[in-house]
Formats: sequence, structure tokens, C-alpha cells
Amino acid sequence: MVYKIRIRRQESQKSDSYWQEFEYDGSKNSSVATVLKELNSRTPLKDNSGNIVTPISWECSCMVRKCGACAMLINERPRLACSTFLHTLKGSTIILEPLSKFPLVRDLIVDRSNLFENLKKLNLWLESEAYMSSWTHEPRYQSARCLICGCCLEVCPNFSANGTFAGAVAAVNAFRILNEEQESTHLNEISAEYKKRFFEGCGKSLSCHDICPIGLPVEELLVRSNAAAGANKMDDKSYNECMKRIKNLILFFKIHTLTNIYVYIMLNIDNDQCEVSI
Repeated sequence: MVYKIRIRRQESQKSDSYWQEFEYDGSKNSSVATVLKELNSRTPLKDNSGNIVTPISWECSCMVRKCGACAMLINERPRLACSTFLHTLKGSTIILEPLSKFPLVRDLIVDRSNLFENLKKLNLWLESEAYMSSWTHEPRYQSARCLICGCCLEVCPNFSANGTFAGAVAAVNAFRILNEEQESTHLNEISAEYKKRFFEGCGKSLSCHDICPIGLPVEELLVRSNAAAGANKMDDKSYNECMKRIKNLILFFKIHTLTNIYVYIMLNIDNDQCEVSI
């Protein structure tokens, strides 16, 4: 099948953007990343008008949906080029643009360094040996799968590159540290920064939930991180006792998916209480 590949190109932030179109005659099972690699392999690369143009600048690394480097707008939706296949897109015209929430570097490459700076500002590292609990194993594993690709931030109405709101990527990654850190002073610092840089700025639109390219349970992780950050207001003895009561409740009812109960419990914990009931 013959596809028309329409790409927004731009030499730098200071230059004007423009569109170039290319033809790709290949399998519908090809990924967008495969298309871009094939176009750049042409010597010379010519657009549909017959003009010789420079190779298309874009980022990639693993090519197997593990690193998030190839995130871009594909038909106006943030996706990973390596895992977006032509047969999943409507029509024969494929439109490629850079993510709009980050400073442009060139063509389809953006500077996502502010994303990582926001994670640093939340103090998301351990100052103690990690506390491991079997009942948080699955959500901690899901949290660790985050590619930090920026797709969730692209669709977030509250995120901007120059703002203080860190977005869903911060909440997703915060869950592990909030549940593994044992040093109370650092834990309180994380909690305070989390509330300032995520909780207070989140509008609960949950546009981040459905856009995740690897299907993380974003909403559940946001709820759990909000709860964990709120729980840190309690002293260690009260918190440990509350967690013990919660775990006993879970075991009693043999519940494995805890989202609804977790929301109720942690709302009470956020008010410096620990009320466990159904």
C-alpha cells in the first residue's frame, strides 16, 4: 500500500516550521519508526515535489517500546513511533509532528529535560534501604514500567514546560519511593514536594490514563500516590498500626484489587485518622 507521510519540520526553535510530504510504499504492518528509518536510508532523500531534502531528525533507541525516546504526535495523538503500526491508523495519510509541550530541538526531536528536572525536585530517591511489602509489589512493579516518554504530559491540560506542575509522570514514579523509603525526614520532604508539584495542580481530568502507550494503570497509581503522600502526615507508630489494620482487612476479605477501598482508607488517613471500614 502507498502511504503519504506528512512531516512538520523545523530547523530550530528560532526558525519557522514547514511541512514536507513523502511517499512510502510498504507493508501496512510497518511501524512509523520503520517508515522513518526507510525514508532516511534514501540517498538522496527527496520529497514528493522532487526536492532533495536533509534527513529527518527523530529520536529512537530500543525500538521495542522500552525507552520512550521515539514519542511524537502521530495523526495528532501522542504515541511511540516504534509501536504504532500503519494498519492501526485511519487512511493512507500519516501526519507526524513533535510533541508540543516541550521545547523543540529539531524536526521531531524535543527537549524533555524539564521532565527529569521535575522528578529531581520531588526528591525521588531513597535515603534508606528500600522497604519491600508484598501487598504493594504489583503497583510498585507497574510504577517501575513507566517509560518517562512524556505522552501523558502532552495531553494534560494543566502541564506546561515552564510551569511547576509535574504531571502524571511524577505521581506514577513517586509511588515506589513513597512506599519504599524508611527515613522519615526524607519521606516527609517527598510528601511535601509531591503535594506542591502534583496534588495541588492536578485537575483530575485523567486524560493521562488512556494515553499511556504501554497501558499503565495510571489512575490507580495516582490514587495510591496521593494516598501515600497524605499518609505521611501521621507519626510512624500510627502509620504502621494503620497499615497493619488495612492489611488485616485485605486478608480477611481476600481482596486483590484494592483501588476502591484504598481511596476511602487514605482519605481518612489524610485527615490524620485511620478509620477502616466497608
